[in-house]
Amino acid sequence: MATFISVPLKKSSEVDLVKPLSKFVTTTYQGSEEQAEYHRAVEELNKLRKSALGRPLDKHDSSLEILLRYYDQLCAVEPKFPFSENQLCLTFTWKDAFDKGSLFGGSVKLALASLGYEKTCVLFNSAALASQIAAEQNLDSDEGLKAAAKYYQLASGAFGHIKDTVLSALNREPTMDISPETVGTLSLIMLAQAQEVFFLKATSDKMRDGVIAKLANQAADFYGDAFKQCQYKDNLPKEVLPVLAAKHCIMQANAELHQSMVAKQKKHFGEEIARLQHAAELVKTVASRYDEYVSVKDLSEKINRALTAAKKDNDFIYNERVPEVKDLEHIGKAALAKPTAITPPISQKFSDLFEKMVPMAVQQSMSIYNQRKAETVNRLVGTMREATNLCNGVLASLNLPAALEDLSGDSIPQSIVEKSHAIIQQGGLQSIEQLIKGLPELLTCNREILDESLKMLNDEETTDNELRSKFNQRWNRTPSSDLYKPLRAEGANFRNILDKAVQADQVVRDRYNTHCEMIALLCKPENELNAAIPSANPTKTLQGSEVVNVLQSLLAQLDEVKREREALEGEIKAVTFDMSVTFLTALAQDGAINEEQLSLAQLDQLYSSYNQRVQASLRKQEELLGQVQTSHQEFSNLKQSNSEANQREEVLKKLASAHDSYVEISSNLREGTKFYNDLTEILLKFQNKCSDIVFARKTERDELLKDLQQSIAREPSAPSFNVPAYQSTPAAPAAGPTPAPRTLFPEQPQQPPAKAAPPARPPPPAITPQAAIGPPANPLPAVPPTNNPPPVAPPAQAQGPPYPTYQGYPGYYQMPMGYPYAAYGQYYMPYQGAPGQGYPGAPPSGQPYPSYPQQPPQQQPYYPQQ
Repeated sequence: MATFISVPLKKSSEVDLVKPLSKFVTTTYQGSEEQAEYHRAVEELNKLRKSALGRPLDKHDSSLEILLRYYDQLCAVEPKFPFSENQLCLTFTWKDAFDKGSLFGGSVKLALASLGYEKTCVLFNSAALASQIAAEQNLDSDEGLKAAAKYYQLASGAFGHIKDTVLSALNREPTMDISPETVGTLSLIMLAQAQEVFFLKATSDKMRDGVIAKLANQAADFYGDAFKQCQYKDNLPKEVLPVLAAKHCIMQANAELHQSMVAKQKKHFGEEIARLQHAAELVKTVASRYDEYVSVKDLSEKINRALTAAKKDNDFIYNERVPEVKDLEHIGKAALAKPTAITPPISQKFSDLFEKMVPMAVQQSMSIYNQRKAETVNRLVGTMREATNLCNGVLASLNLPAALEDLSGDSIPQSIVEKSHAIIQQGGLQSIEQLIKGLPELLTCNREILDESLKMLNDEETTDNELRSKFNQRWNRTPSSDLYKPLRAEGANFRNILDKAVQADQVVRDRYNTHCEMIALLCKPENELNAAIPSANPTKTLQGSEVVNVLQSLLAQLDEVKREREALEGEIKAVTFDMSVTFLTALAQDGAINEEQLSLAQLDQLYSSYNQRVQASLRKQEELLGQVQTSHQEFSNLKQSNSEANQREEVLKKLASAHDSYVEISSNLREGTKFYNDLTEILLKFQNKCSDIVFARKTERDELLKDLQQSIAREPSAPSFNVPAYQSTPAAPAAGPTPAPRTLFPEQPQQPPAKAAPPARPPPPAITPQAAIGPPANPLPAVPPTNNPPPVAPPAQAQGPPYPTYQGYPGYYQMPMGYPYAAYGQYYMPYQGAPGQGYPGAPPSGQPYPSYPQQPPQQQPYYPQQ
């Protein structure tokens, strides 16, 4: 039966995916219709992980399908959640597949907050399970051969994919089983076994011998490459190396056997014999060195029969010269086995649980796009508001329209009355003072949240630095100072925002103090307001004049411009466009999103017409203000000027300016209040983010401390020293060669049953000086057989001192340490018998003594011989 190598599965610790993912969904998709659906998807993902990793898996295609579905889901969910140490932190712990651990320390394991690490380990398990399923196939059937080839090629492709991606996925040194060297070797082994299955399939289908020889030669080449990769490394179990060496020789022997048939068909009988002889030597090497791993009995008999027949025919009929092996033409190669490309989805039954959720790249692009859109809207709206404020300021400086309404000189202008009523309706001074009073409280609340968030980071970083200084290189996790850099930058940005907000609050407060007196005057009843305004000589003669009519027409046009701007501002704010479709299309086509180019092009398309309308409004206002100033100059020249009139006009200007300032201050204070409230929500999310990462770091710290304690417990308490040879205890004899573990070799050829234990050797006779001269008087008594285990070959390196040789006793000079009667050799004396005769009762020459255990031949070291 053929021996195939299979790979053991890695073991993972349990991870709760529900809590962190659900928290992210709740925070990110608050109020969304899909939120409930995403929560259900998170539950399903957690169940899928438990099915794939939380229980033993059968060597069946259904188990492999579950693993592949979980891997595909990880690939699909990776771009949709911000998995990282400083955002959505999930720590995955996996054990080394080939490390069996120790009694006290446990096996080697690695914990990383990386979804790429989880993907790598899941793909490793998929490849390992595929190799186990392939090894279980019935290679005597056509379906079994096809399935084995498919699974070995899948395993080869998966291991090769890990080799290419593991370092970039982990960003640190992986465990030995998933290191590029190890998985690269495993990929070659699986490819070689797939090629061997193709060879078996071609043999079963009785294809041409030339094709079969090329397939076998390619398989031998693959096995040889795999052997070279792990020959001087110990990253794989020790049982792998002899199997690879044996398979290399066996496949080469098969290639020579079938190529000899080709030579026979071409009547090249000397070449036929040379190839058969080479094949026989290769099989003999396998039988002598790797018999405990691979059985070549059938192949050896087949080659020897063909060689015997070929020699007989050549000796009696053809008499063709047998060439040297080195002079033979090289056998070609045909590589049918190819690693399966790993391109998700691999599973045939995969359906994305988070199909409606857009990837994080799209989410981030949408966030930046929304910022760009908000900046564009704010720029256009801000430009129009600045123009309106400029217009109001110019008109207030000219005392318009109050100057046109105040032609009587003793009544309140209608515009001032309307402004007074507007301020009173909005709450007057009390509303502004209440808003100003609430700002410091909101500011203090935001600062406390920010300080508490940064304090959590500082405390955890201090603890991490203390442990790093204590354990030095053993504290091999990412330093907190490096990990928290993005969070600290974000925190510094928030602090900078708060500082700027404080400055803006002070500007608003100073402006309020400047206009507070006039605002309070506008809040008074109309009779008190009229009494506070100085009276002047009437100018009723100007009423109905042409200049007054022109000014009133210009002011009406300016009011129309302001109303148009208000409508235009509403239109600009109402513009919407779903950029997610554009970003998703770009991501699908190019694999990346050029957000800046796409966003600027779309924003220009959306707002270019509005920008033109804003600029036209500014130009029209500028033109109207120029005309207003010219007409006002003419109006002022016609108007009588005296001190009382100047005082009255100055007060009316201040009242108009106070109204405009009141409106602007109220707007600024409401915007400030909204700003602080919105910032509070953002800072609470930031605090939650800091809390989550600190909690994850504490969990990781506790796990690492536990591993360090175990590793310290495994370390020897004293330096190693060599035990004197005479104190060493000989190893107990084993019952036979140690087979490879089942994780690597599912089934081994069955060993022949052990022979019955020979009877125990009799005790040494009592030797007297006289007995050394004559023959023994009494024969040795028979001793009943015991249940002692059969003897085995001595260890490769003797544990005790070498034993001396004694003249006349060549059979005892290499007595192994396992025999307790070696010490009796010093009492044996040379037998003084007739020349050429042995001891009395000795067996015939060349035969062993009955009931004496015989030493098996020493086992030779394994390595392939060309």
